This record gives sequence, C-alpha cells and structure tokens, in this order.
Amino acid sequence: MAWLPLAHISWAIADNADRPACDAFILDLFGAQTAYEMLVTPETAHYRFDREERLMVVGDTMLIPIAPAGPGAEPGNPLGDMLRRSAGENRWIGLAFRAADLPAAARWFESRDFSLHFDCGMEDKYFLISKRQVLGIRIEVMQGELPGDPRLKPDWAPQRWAQDHPLGIEGLLSVDVAAPDLAEARDLFGTRLELPLLSERELPGEGAKGIAFRLCDTVMEALSPPPQGASGMCGITFKVRSAQAAWDHLAARGFTLRGSADTRFAIEPAEAHGRLIWFSEHLPAGWPAPGSSLRAPDPVPGLPDGATAPAS
Repeated sequence: MAWLPLAHISWAIADNADRPACDAFILDLFGAQTAYEMLVTPETAHYRFDREERLMVVGDTMLIPIAPAGPGAEPGNPLGDMLRRSAGENRWIGLAFRAADLPAAARWFESRDFSLHFDCGMEDKYFLISKRQVLGIRIEVMQGELPGDPRLKPDWAPQRWAQDHPLGIEGLLSVDVAAPDLAEARDLFGTRLELPLLSERELPGEGAKGIAFRLCDTVMEALSPPPQGASGMCGITFKVRSAQAAWDHLAARGFTLRGSADTRFAIEPAEAHGRLIWFSEHLPAGWPAPGSSLRAPDPVPGLPDGATAPAS
C-alpha cells in the first residue's frame, strides 16, 4: 500500500440539506477550489445517483463531503445508510488512493488477507476495503483521474495556499486514526501493510500517544486514546507556515479553538461541521515534508518499487 498516493478524503453528511453549508465552510475558510460537483437533477435522473457531493481542493488535498440524495435518501439504501452511520461528530468516511495498476493493487491486498468489494460495472475503476478491516477507515483504491481534478494540470500551483492565503497552509501533515490499542495499529500498518514506522510520541495537551506510519505521500498517525466519541479516521492536520498567524486569523473569524499554537490546535468540531481539523507549524522528526505524489513518478528510497515521492 505504500506506493499509492492519496486521491481524496471524504466525510459524510446525514441530511443533504446540510451539505451546501458544509461546502460553503470549506470554500470560504480554506479558499478551496471546486473541481467538480455531482448533483441529482432532472437531467441526471437516469443515472440514478444516490448521493450529492462537491470535490474541493485545498493545496494538494481533495476534500469531499458526501450526502445521501435521490435513491440514497431512502431508508435501506446501502450507500445512504452508510453515510448516515458515518455522519457522527469526529468521524470521517475514509481515504481514497490512486493506483497505476488496479489489478496489481488488488492482488497485493488479497495476498495480505484483505477482502475486497467491487461494485458491479466498476471493477476496472476502483475497489473498496471495509471499515472493519482497517481500524474503522473505509479505504478506496481507484484508477484514473477524478473529475475536473486540477492537481494533475501542468500549471497547478498548490503553494498559493501557503503564500497567499491567511492560513498559510503548506500541505496535509497527517491523518489521525482512532486506535484503542496501539499494538493493533502497529500490526495493521507496520506488519500487514508494511508501512515504514516514522515515530512514536506523546501529544502534549491531548492526553494521547501517537504512532505514525508513512503511506506514500500520507502520514497515518494512530492515536490512543482517541478523541472522545471518535472512531476510525478521526481528524486531519494541515501544516501551516505560522501557527500563531493561523490561530490569530481563525480567532478573529470568531472560531473557538482547542489545543495550542505551540503544538497543534483545531477548530471545535461543532463549528467545523463535526470534524476535527488541526493545524501545526511543526514537522515531527523523521516525517516527510507535506506534498502530493499524484504528479511525481520518482521512486522513494526504502519503499517498494513504484513508490512515488511528494512533488516540490
């Protein structure tokens, strides 16, 4: 799994009526760029879309809030029920990774005793690994490009979020994973998925220990104990140019913040549509600098053949 660059991060919204406000939050606060929006309309009715979603990019990170719509709004619809179950505070749906060779990726996971799910008619597009197999994180492995993805264009300039936006976002630093038992996280990420161990550390002020692994261009940090009420993927951290400047900007906007600018801090989930979004200016020792591998074919020393390096 170490050779798969991150394609997107998704979270669930139980009621589609709340999705526009969530999208507006991301567009306004982070200066996100819309790549594509999928809507249920009379013109798209024949596709039987079961959800609505907007693909939004912040630097090199794509965020996709998803809400049930159309058939998905009906009780008993599998996708709609999954979204409603996943819409609690401090819960995300999961992560999608891009594979150059989908059949090879499927064989790799199956060789490590993961059960894969292929949606009918989409077998050459993606497969899914259920939450129960990955510490509560739904994993998608996809092949090809996401609709309208600007990150693959030659003139894409993610550094404008660091240079021009008041939050000074330099990239995605890590993904938090709720882990009641760090030994279980070590077995999953280190042994079964063969991810390089980056660090073990105490998180000051959070009363938790973290164990971090490198997954291509993404750092997965398992936390124990996790934030109250959290399960599966429970947060993301952006690296910022200046934590104090980001703190001051968010405080001036009226947000309630938890944590410290000296370590890391987050907007209270109740003010961030139920999700923990952290900010830190510190790059922990041994961690890679944030950056996407979607555009960079160069191999990373120490990772399996075909691994990719974050773009500068």
